[in-house]
Amino acid sequence: MVCMDENKTGRFTGRILTVVLFTLLSAAGLGFSVYLFYVANSPYLYVLAFAFTSVSLVAGFFNIYASLWYYRSFFYDEYLGKIMARLKPVKKFPSVAIAIPIYNEDPDMVERNLKSVLSLSYPKDKRSIWMLDDSTDASIAGKLSAIAKEYRVHYIHRNDRKGFKAGALNNFFKQCNAQYIAIFDSDEYVVNKDFIKDLLPFFQDGKIAYVQTEKRYQRGTFFSDSVDIFDAFFFKFIQPARAFNNTAVFSGSCALIRKSAIDKIGGFPEYVIEDTFFSFESDMHGYQSLYVPKVYALGRPIKTFTELVKQQWRYNYGDTQFISYYFRRKSTSTHKNTPLANMDYITHGFGLNYLSIVLIMFTVISICIVFSTLPFAHINFQYIFANTNPGIFLELLGFFAFTLSLLTPVILTKIYFKSLSKGFMVFLLNYALAFVRTKAAIATFLEKNPGVHWNPLKNKGMEKNIVSSILKTKAEVVFSIAMFGLAIFALSESNLAGGAWLTWYGVLYSLATVFLYKYG
Repeated sequence: MVCMDENKTGRFTGRILTVVLFTLLSAAGLGFSVYLFYVANSPYLYVLAFAFTSVSLVAGFFNIYASLWYYRSFFYDEYLGKIMARLKPVKKFPSVAIAIPIYNEDPDMVERNLKSVLSLSYPKDKRSIWMLDDSTDASIAGKLSAIAKEYRVHYIHRNDRKGFKAGALNNFFKQCNAQYIAIFDSDEYVVNKDFIKDLLPFFQDGKIAYVQTEKRYQRGTFFSDSVDIFDAFFFKFIQPARAFNNTAVFSGSCALIRKSAIDKIGGFPEYVIEDTFFSFESDMHGYQSLYVPKVYALGRPIKTFTELVKQQWRYNYGDTQFISYYFRRKSTSTHKNTPLANMDYITHGFGLNYLSIVLIMFTVISICIVFSTLPFAHINFQYIFANTNPGIFLELLGFFAFTLSLLTPVILTKIYFKSLSKGFMVFLLNYALAFVRTKAAIATFLEKNPGVHWNPLKNKGMEKNIVSSILKTKAEVVFSIAMFGLAIFALSESNLAGGAWLTWYGVLYSLATVFLYKYG
């Protein structure tokens, strides 16, 4: 059974505190919405109040639903333990094919990780290893082919990237007759040799299509370790909670899949995030899935901001595609999901859009608030203590909601990952990525090429790297400058609170440029 690194009481207390934090965050936003209507005395202010309330309701829904995920994840170890108690040892080993999709990766890294895959403890006559090479660089493809020959593993090279990773896997499925498929990305190094033996017993339930395990990155720099935590929240809390609803997401690798399920589903849907689409199709075809919160392989750490940007662009482009796909598919299917399962899929599709578009909308509305005639924009301590109107305490909720949005990820990271500094970094990354994610969502609707064409900064000298960072983050730079300009204007009007508020926003949105320059 999965080991618990915290005592049960402490873990439950952490979950309760998480629920309280998210509930307070939602209440603060809605409380400030009430205040906006309370003081509204013109059409402009009523429109502003309605806009803020609408965004607050969206944010409140995501916050409350997130608290449900955190709470339910506490009970997953017990749930999984009961399933494991019913399993019997595997006596007859089925055939397993291990697929390693590759695209222009460093051959030395691929070879190192291939060796780790070869060390998996499973009968050699029952396993096969396949390198699925989509590399467009001929020299890389040549080296990978030689590596495959040296280690006597299957090698497939495609001359085009039709269908991206999903296309490579679908091409492989046509040539593979194994009963089960294991997938590891080319940057993942196996750290637990019992991966196949541990997961196979779960397939005694004929309805199980796949079993997903926890994905984490290797330790690296402060930045890469913060990104690891950035993703770890999903695998430690959201995945277990979703597994209760049979909506655990197949995450592209570190998973074992039943080949007959793949055949029935018709392969992987050929989208940029094929894993999410396959998870949904598995459910729609009547299969079930499981999540095992245990690390069997570690991925290469994301060391540069450029890598993170490209990852987040792909995620949000694909998630936005998934939303329209979900509603189209549901409208033509006779399969009925539970209400919680439907909510899981909807929140997954809208999740990164919520973290980006809603942040930007809150910022724009904040500008309108600062330059309205609301007393909130000119609040000072003398006014607070001299005014006995109970409405004055509601206007404090605006500042409270914003402060709590900062403290929540910091506190949660301290509770679950023992680091305040990385929690603060997680908060900052959401603002640094807001425009990238928003542009990805817009690109989806415009059906533009799903990619952000950045290359890591080269060591060309400080001045050139600064210029390059600014040019690649033009939208963020323009928005930040506007924030700083408006802050100066507010301060010139003796609006200290408004000036401070907009200055802080200017700093947050300039972080995309700062992180690109600092981390590459």
